Amino acid sequence: MKKTRNHPAALPFLFLSEMWERFGFYLILGIFQLYLTDTAKGGWGMDRATAADIFGTFIAFVYLTPFLGGLIADRKLGYSKSIIIGGILMGIGYIGLAVHNLTVFYLSLALICIGNGFFKPNISTLLGNVYSDDQYRSRKDTGYNIFYMGINIGAFICNFFAAFLRNTIGWGAAFIAAGIGMFLGVLIFVIGMKHYRHADVRKPVQEGDMSLSKIFSVVFLPAIVVGLGAWFIPGNIFGSDSTDAFIFACIPILMFFVSLLMKADAKDRKPISALLAIFAVSIVFWAVFKQNGTALTTWAQYYTDREIPAVIEQPAQRLYLAETVVNKADSVTAFDEEFRVIRDAAGKPQKVWDKVVYFKNVAPEKMPAEGKSVSLFNTELFQSINPFFVITLTPLIVLLFAMLRKRNQEPSTPSKIAWGLLISAISTLMMVGAVYVCSNGTIKASPWWLIGCYGIITVGELFLSPMGLSLVSKLSPARITSLMMGGWFLATSIGNKLSGILATLWDTYDNKANYFLVNFLLLGGAAAVIFLMLRWLNRIFKEYVK
Repeated sequence: MKKTRNHPAALPFLFLSEMWERFGFYLILGIFQLYLTDTAKGGWGMDRATAADIFGTFIAFVYLTPFLGGLIADRKLGYSKSIIIGGILMGIGYIGLAVHNLTVFYLSLALICIGNGFFKPNISTLLGNVYSDDQYRSRKDTGYNIFYMGINIGAFICNFFAAFLRNTIGWGAAFIAAGIGMFLGVLIFVIGMKHYRHADVRKPVQEGDMSLSKIFSVVFLPAIVVGLGAWFIPGNIFGSDSTDAFIFACIPILMFFVSLLMKADAKDRKPISALLAIFAVSIVFWAVFKQNGTALTTWAQYYTDREIPAVIEQPAQRLYLAETVVNKADSVTAFDEEFRVIRDAAGKPQKVWDKVVYFKNVAPEKMPAEGKSVSLFNTELFQSINPFFVITLTPLIVLLFAMLRKRNQEPSTPSKIAWGLLISAISTLMMVGAVYVCSNGTIKASPWWLIGCYGIITVGELFLSPMGLSLVSKLSPARITSLMMGGWFLATSIGNKLSGILATLWDTYDNKANYFLVNFLLLGGAAAVIFLMLRWLNRIFKEYVK
């Protein structure tokens, strides 16, 4: 790598690889609940609570497997092999979702979860390693921000592909496109190997480290046994069998991280304890943030005015990015006033002679004439708002931190994370306002409420998520960096599962403002906790990060 570079030559290859991985993953997430609940165009026709539970469990396991993938990469495979294996498994899993068979569906989800475990923590660790050279070390935070911006290009464009393919062909074509994107990411990673081969260094086992076989026997075997036991317990404790299994399976893994802290020597104990504290509060962020695929998708689908402005209606229709609904009665799926599918005694969706559900809460002045059609934005397109803000706001935030750095006023990485939680809490108040303005869903809300919510929480995300990755890379003892990166993703996993649990409660809130107020209290409480810990965290950060 040239000495005159501001950033390593590896950076564009790594974020392009991750960009295409994110293309596939967020394409899946954008249409996941829609596909599970669809009753008219070949979806599974599930109720919303079941779909939210499956969604939460899926994204939980997606971020739980990096614990294992990071460990195997550290001890056995190395980062590059793990990334390639993971990408291939994910691509196969995405394409498998195109097969409308429940067994194949769940097997495909399992492949995606396992593949992500090999891919996700190791590409982030590899990025941190290429910034470990003295000439790049001071730019590590900026490097992670650029990486985060680059990968969100994939998350932004994928929903347009999903809408186009869903409108023209069907669900299966969208899933296949996700797989093709993943394979492109693997190809780009292989092409760029020469730029990061030197950073792909396995960590040797040191005295006192637990062997891989022992970790499997004392961590993963108990996790599997306990998880299966919780699944098959008659009834359930936390709302569903999958939730019980996940929560109980996490206990041995959490105990492993506690034992890692307790057995660490004096030198390593402080940074490990600081990281575990950050992991704990970040759980709450992900519990709220990941509701974009469940509660906020429901809000976009049923409570948001999705009519396309006349100025762009024709281009949208020509590009097959518009969903057309006609204001006339037909045989349609029956919905109640809470936009829940009405089912018969056998659990099958009932059909009624009525207008499509979109017109149930359209304001009278916006109702088209009888027999006239309206062009709507596909619901999944709202999932592109967050990555759009990531792409556009990242340069501004990087510039802000660069200006503060020149004045020696840049916040520490833990401080950025604390502010990220507080800003994210404010975003939920936008949705409280939206509920009141639209009279709790009696009429549709302006899309600007949802856009505003995404805009604010994206600022919080940019303060927190890439900084979390950077903090792990900076503070982790060298021999367990990828393992601690797996810990970051474990915290994300638990938060993701909690997001699904929270989303299953959506229909239990008569006043939807209370649902979003609960989210505000969760994020506000987490922000208060980390601000109370900030002096301690900053002291450790200054001591261990040069």
